[in-house]
Amino acid sequence: CESLAARSFISLPPLIPRAARVPVLLPPLPPGLALHTVIAHASFPSAACSMGNSTSRLYSALAKTLSSSTVSQHQDCLEQPHSAQLEPIDPKDLLEECQLVLQKRPPRFQRDFVDLKKNTASNHRPIRVMQWNILAQALGEGKDNFVQCPMEALKWEERKCLILEEILAYKPDILCLQEVDHYFDTFEPLLSRLGYQCTFFPKPWSPCLDVEQNNGPDGCALFFLKERFELINSANIRLTAMKLKTNQVAIAQTLKCSETGRLFCIAVTHLKARTGWERFRSAQGCDLLQNLKSITQGAKIPLIICGDFNAEPTEEVYREFSNSSLNLNSAYKLLSPDGQSEPPYTTWKIRPSGECRHTLDYIWYSQHALNVNSALGLLTEEQIGPNRLPSFNYPSDHLSLVCDFSFNQDPDRLL
Repeated sequence: CESLAARSFISLPPLIPRAARVPVLLPPLPPGLALHTVIAHASFPSAACSMGNSTSRLYSALAKTLSSSTVSQHQDCLEQPHSAQLEPIDPKDLLEECQLVLQKRPPRFQRDFVDLKKNTASNHRPIRVMQWNILAQALGEGKDNFVQCPMEALKWEERKCLILEEILAYKPDILCLQEVDHYFDTFEPLLSRLGYQCTFFPKPWSPCLDVEQNNGPDGCALFFLKERFELINSANIRLTAMKLKTNQVAIAQTLKCSETGRLFCIAVTHLKARTGWERFRSAQGCDLLQNLKSITQGAKIPLIICGDFNAEPTEEVYREFSNSSLNLNSAYKLLSPDGQSEPPYTTWKIRPSGECRHTLDYIWYSQHALNVNSALGLLTEEQIGPNRLPSFNYPSDHLSLVCDFSFNQDPDRLL
């Protein structure tokens, strides 16, 4: 991209080319638990099994119980209790296992970080935040109709390894995911053993439950490294619109950084999809902002919000976040030459109705309290290819967004 030619790039170490991958002998794991078993067969008992439409009421009742009030306090919503007892695993071992499963697939796309620092020296490690709608498996196979994507490319046994490979490649300190419908059998057992504290909040009426052979409801999930952060408070928010509770949710957690002692709030959400629901999304956004104002004490606590907003920058909900008293800025605007324009797309797919190319995903942050040191560049049209996303190369119809944040030097600086 010519507009970024003058910027410096930070390249990730190249991964092993798929064609050159060879079997790797891994160190022994605890008795009765093999790493490849977790990857290939989802060996953990799941809170959801392959059922179908008849289970919608069961999961909806469960979600209602967990969110009887608009904001509910939980240390870990729907936590798998036995996972904390499992031995840690080396991320390199997990990455090598994923790469073995993916040997017949094309190599992972190369993406580079764009350096955005403005002479803001910091003595502390940046906080890397990853935002990603990973595409619910039930929706990808049963509802979303990606007409140019072969069903073979959507096989969960391989697609989950592509998702894990992407996460392991960028090593986020905080990971925010949407459309997670394999939390209990994949992400929670694996990421908890990598040192993450895991939280999941399902949609009350997940569309995944309408798909035969589903794996349970999808929802938002938030993961943070326990060695870097201490959980101070956690709120699971069922969003409202026009005073009515909706099917969309958010998780907001106040964390304390172990290196700096600074508090900040991280939130993940997924707003209502589809054209024609703009006012509804706007109302959901207002409700989320009100909740976050209360949690952050009116912007005194720095805030990072990750989400699939299902809204272009021209929508009212985007303007609400841009003009909020929380003094938020969208991190990926900083990749543009003037720092004022969002990327041309964060999702690109082909459905029966035609090609869909939109900017829907964002990482918002408190610009008075946080700096964006770098941001991961997006895939080019050439990399994505004519069949668009998802594909054999990339597991979701949404691109992951990754940013490195640092605190402003003055911890008492307010609006």
